Formats: sequence, C-alpha cells, structure tokens
Amino acid sequence: MIGFDEAQALLAVEVRPLGSEEVPLAEAHGRVLAEPVHAGVSSPRRDVSAMDGFALRNADAAVGARFRLVGESFAGGALPPALGQGECVRIFTGAALPEGADRVVMQENCTFGASDMTITAQFGPGWHVRKAASDFAEGDLLLPAGTLLEPGAVVTLAAADRAVVEVHKRPKLAIIATGDELAPPGSAHADPLKIPESVSFGVAALAREYGAAVEAQFSGEDELPALRRLAERALACANVVVVTGGASVGQRDYAKAMFDGQDLEFLFSKVSIKPGKPVWLARSQGRWVIGLPGNPGSAMVTARLFLAPLLAQLQGRAAQEVLDWIELPLGGQFPADESRTNFARAVLTPSGLMPLGNQDSGAQAPLSRARWLVRCEPATRVTPGGSTGMALNF
Repeated sequence: MIGFDEAQALLAVEVRPLGSEEVPLAEAHGRVLAEPVHAGVSSPRRDVSAMDGFALRNADAAVGARFRLVGESFAGGALPPALGQGECVRIFTGAALPEGADRVVMQENCTFGASDMTITAQFGPGWHVRKAASDFAEGDLLLPAGTLLEPGAVVTLAAADRAVVEVHKRPKLAIIATGDELAPPGSAHADPLKIPESVSFGVAALAREYGAAVEAQFSGEDELPALRRLAERALACANVVVVTGGASVGQRDYAKAMFDGQDLEFLFSKVSIKPGKPVWLARSQGRWVIGLPGNPGSAMVTARLFLAPLLAQLQGRAAQEVLDWIELPLGGQFPADESRTNFARAVLTPSGLMPLGNQDSGAQAPLSRARWLVRCEPATRVTPGGSTGMALNF
C-alpha cells in the first residue's frame, strides 16, 4: 500500500497523452489542443469605432464645432472616404475609421442633418477607437497546446480565423459494475435481495465531465468466467476500463482476477486513503484499467481523485489542472483517521467549509449535496476557529 501523494506521482509520470485528430471548430468545445494556435489575422484588422457616432479629426473637435458630413461607415462595409479638415463620417460600432480620423464622438453629443453635424455637448475623455491589432496581432500565440477549449477559448479559436484544429483524442471508456446484488435502476423494487446499480452512472457522468467518451456500461454478477468475458469486451472497445466493486479481498471479489491473461501491470493496488483504500490502477496492453470500490461514496471520491487526472493526462493536460486544491476557511470540525489520509465530503457555507453529517462510504444521498473534498492528514483533527483546509471541488 502506498500513500496518496506517491500514487499521484506515479500517475503523473506514467500516463502519456493519446494521439491527436483534427476536428472542425463547431466540435472543438471541451477538447484539448494538441497544437499551439496562432492568430491568422489581427484583431481588430484596422482601426474601428467602439461606439455609434461620428468619426473625425481630434484636432477639429470642440463643443460647438460644425462638420461637413461626407459619408457613412458600417461594420463590414466599404471603406469610407478620407477626411479633410472640418469633415466627418457617420460611423457605427465595429466600422472602419476613415483615413485621417482618430476620434469618434458619440451621437448623443451631436446634432446632425443630411449633410452636416454639430458637436453640442462635452464629448471627452474617451476617444472611442479600437486601434488595429490592439487585441492581438497576426501571428501572435493565442492558445498554447494543452489548452482546454472552454467557451471563452472557443471564441479565441474562432477569432484566430481557424476553421479546424488539432486536438487530443478523447479517451474511450468502458465501465464494468460487479456484484450479485445489483439490478438495473428501475427494476430493483421487484426483488428484495437487489439494490439499484448506481455507481456506474455516477462514474460515467464524471468521466464525460472530464472529456471521456463512454463507449459501454456493463454489469456482471460475481461469476468469474462471465466477468472475464466482460473484461475482454471492455478492453476491445475502450482504452480506459473502470471496474467498480470486487476490489477488496472477499471470497468473490474478482475485479483483478477477471483480467487474468490480460497482462496487467500494476502501478498501485492499494492507497492509504479513506474512503477508497482498495483503489488500484494498472496497464493492460496499452490500455488503462482502474478499479474503484463498490461503495458509492468511495467510488465517487476515488474517481475524482484518480480517474479525473488519468483522463486529463490522456488528453494532454497536467494532472494539477484537475487536482486544483485551494485553501479555504473551515466552519466545522473534520474527521481524521489514525493512519490514512481522509477526504471528507463537505459544503461551503458563509462560515466556511462544513463536513456533511454522513461520511459513510456507502451513503448515496449526501453525494448530491457534497461540493468539496477536504483533505485531512492522518491523526490530525481539523477544527474551525480561524483554521483553513485544503479543498478540491467535487
């Protein structure tokens, strides 16, 4: 059994990104760049107006000054005529300034007719001009490789004049839920010995949140030959296989045995944490296999702590991007284990982080309320009263 930090260090060193592929801009959201993106054009491409009003020479601008109106300028329209002394152009937001103009006076500060305009009110101090390349210049690096394309980054990508982009391939994920007691949700009520199989659905949701494509969700009873067949099917369709349940040392815990003959190479087989000590991670012929405990609380905590960074690194991101621990004030007393690092489920209140009342690894209702994991070191009781703790969004 190894410690949490040692397990994370192994994961960071051993996991390498998958290959890359080209996708159209419309499908780029949520993907991770496999190449740097440089600007294909400058933004703005030339000096443009930031307001609706009148473009003119600043040297001519004064309250009471009268101008000859010589044209109009619309965003995307033809370039307006060059300005001489005492001339102006009616201009709209985003439109190109005429040659010779260096200021825009808002139309609220003017009166105008068909051929002339007069400045009638104080118009300063803003010049209301967006200078060419003031946002970025052609050739500038806008998005480095490894950038997660969230909505704002997609705007930048499009502004770079890119119709297609090279991104890391999404990990393909298969989940195998094990346990004789499990029944598909919606059917457990018909058998008093069954419980709804809930964990694989939570794990699938988390995996999608971190960029994976869930290819299959299997469920198998604790019968080794059948589980081996499921393992073969999962490895055939995915490059990440998640097994839930069967990870401990019970007589019918087959999570590892089901991969006999698949050349499992273990990175770790137990981690000194609570909940989730039985979590394990292995390679099988270029694919990753991660075993999560069957208890829902343990499964979701270990999925957040180990599956999320695994998926991130397969897509070219650093594990630290998804394990972004922050220091927050504590509003309640947090439990500690004598020998293992504890990850308590918590909510953030005005008085600080508060642990949920039910920290049992089998509890499912608290998972809908938990928003943070608070790290508690062994034999260290974390208490409020000016104290802070390291927390991870959950």
